[in-house]
Amino acid sequence: MALALLAAFALTTQPAQAYEKDKTYKITILHTNDHHGHFWRSEYGEYGLAAQKTLVDSIRKEVAQEGGSVLLLSGGDINTGVPESDLQDAEPDFRGMNLIGYDAMAVGNHEFDNPLTVLRQQEKWAKFPFLSANIYQKSTGERLFKPWAIFTRQDIKIAVIGLTTDDTAKIGNPEYFTDIEFRKPAEEAKVVIQELNMNEKPDVIIATTHMGHYDNGDHGSNAPGDVEMARSLPAGSLAMIVGGHSQDPVCMASENKKQVNYVPGTPCAPDKQNGIWIVQAHEWGKYVGRADFEFRNGEMKMVNYQLIPVNLKKKVTWDNGKSERVLYTPEIAENPQMLSLLTPFQNKGKAQLEVKIGSVNGLLEGDRSKVRFVQTNMGRVILAAQIARTGADLLLRISDRS
Repeated sequence: MALALLAAFALTTQPAQAYEKDKTYKITILHTNDHHGHFWRSEYGEYGLAAQKTLVDSIRKEVAQEGGSVLLLSGGDINTGVPESDLQDAEPDFRGMNLIGYDAMAVGNHEFDNPLTVLRQQEKWAKFPFLSANIYQKSTGERLFKPWAIFTRQDIKIAVIGLTTDDTAKIGNPEYFTDIEFRKPAEEAKVVIQELNMNEKPDVIIATTHMGHYDNGDHGSNAPGDVEMARSLPAGSLAMIVGGHSQDPVCMASENKKQVNYVPGTPCAPDKQNGIWIVQAHEWGKYVGRADFEFRNGEMKMVNYQLIPVNLKKKVTWDNGKSERVLYTPEIAENPQMLSLLTPFQNKGKAQLEVKIGSVNGLLEGDRSKVRFVQTNMGRVILAAQIARTGADLLLRISDRS
């Protein structure tokens, strides 16, 4: 089977292309991942879709003035993480992404934190495709999502493949997977690339994935990620992998080793494996990744890459002992149109959180110095609530003392 696939790669014939010979085209790929419900700015005024829109709009304008084109991708996990979003099934997040102009997203494992009916509703809210080539319905043998999407930028035909970690089946709610199969994404990628080259004949193939980036492919107990997949594919068969899941700024310190504690606003060198660029923009919309390519005579060459912080701040303590949070890079103003869209959702979410559901007449112990070493009344309340909600017979609490 593997030999047959490789032969198919080699024997694929390409028709006359639409792009002009010896002309250089400029294509910019923008990307985020692991949004996890952060449609609104943080308590310190960091990230949020309103500032992200301002940033993306400014990049689009700059690229257009230089005669280039933009493609905006998400590595998935839009769901789960902020109650104002969770209580509204991430509707504000998807509607905000529409306004920014996302072109496609990978389906992440946290998209399955809700029943499939909710995910289908989210697809209706979104004006961009949810992509995953390796998720199948067991009963029909058919894919649950589109495996790829085709985009034309200037005269260049770009295919974007979606892939999802096959760990989803073991880290998600099994109640939602009774009729769902997560196949090995790397093997599915080989099949999909073959299908694309035979049928669609794109000029460029990009993968947007939710699989994780692990230095040198050392994935431990996790399912294999982007590095392992890139190494398993024919060299250069993908121009780029826009990743997610491990929630890292993929900025390499050396070959096969990421920087530790990457500092926002400093240079970022993406990974490259087997002729395939691999990028990831940390989490929560903290950054927008920007990869500038030049396309000429069928070849994509990356000429610039950066992670652009979205109002990220650091805590600084002054000589007088007072501390404050200061921006790493110049402030990005929030887009008024986005604020107008999202403010009602934020207010609705806050109102839901302020509904009284019970009361206590004593202090709930939540100090770090206690909860990491001894059992507390707060811990018991949380465990009791989890048992009541899930119907579990037994619940284990594991304390992390790291």
